[in-house]
Formats: sequence, C-alpha cells, structure tokens
Amino acid sequence: QVELVESGGGSVQPGGSLRLSCAASGFSFSRYALGWYRQAPGKERELVASIFSVSSSSAYADSVKGRFTISRDNAKNTVYLQMNSLKPEDTAVYYCNAVHWVYSDRNYWGKGTLVTVSL
Repeated sequence: QVELVESGGGSVQPGGSLRLSCAASGFSFSRYALGWYRQAPGKERELVASIFSVSSSSAYADSVKGRFTISRDNAKNTVYLQMNSLKPEDTAVYYCNAVHWVYSDRNYWGKGTLVTVSL
C-alpha cells in the first residue's frame, strides 16, 4: 500500500525555522521525483520545491528561493524540506508529492502538515 506521511509542521515565529519530513512506503522511492506543495486558506495549491529522481537536482518557487532547501534520502525513503527565515505568508498546509520519473500516472500525495508562522 502506497503511503506518504508528512511530519514536522507546527507554529513558529517569523524568522524561525522548521524541518518537514515525508516518509514514503509502498513504492520504489528512488524512481520518483518528489515535491513539496502548499495550500494557504483561500488559495490554490502551489509547488514550493521539487527534487528529481536521477540527478537529485532541485527547483524552487521564487517565493522560497534562498530560504527553503529540499533534500532526499533514498536509503530512508524520506524527503525533507528545511525552511528557514519563515514569513507569515509561508503559513499553509504543506503536502508531499511523489511522481514516477517515467509513468506520470503514478502520482501520490500525503495528507499534509500545517505550518503556521505568526507572532
């Protein structure tokens, strides 16, 4: 059974840091591109960061470049999102996503973890 489980969300003050984790099971993790998305209240879900399966190269939304870092540990079937210098506008539910590098219909989502940035 495919499963993606996010953890590490919580409340933090502006300027603070959080590290999100997403533990995967039930599929060949190393063959999947991984992404972190977020959805703020009243807004559409947006891609925050992604990391690819073969090269492990990464890409970021302009709004988080220089503040967030995505990484993966294929031995642990886990993807991480290190978030630094957090801003109130980073407040959202953060979702983990996995897409097979060849078969894009193999597309899985976690249930999300809430990040709240406020004083």
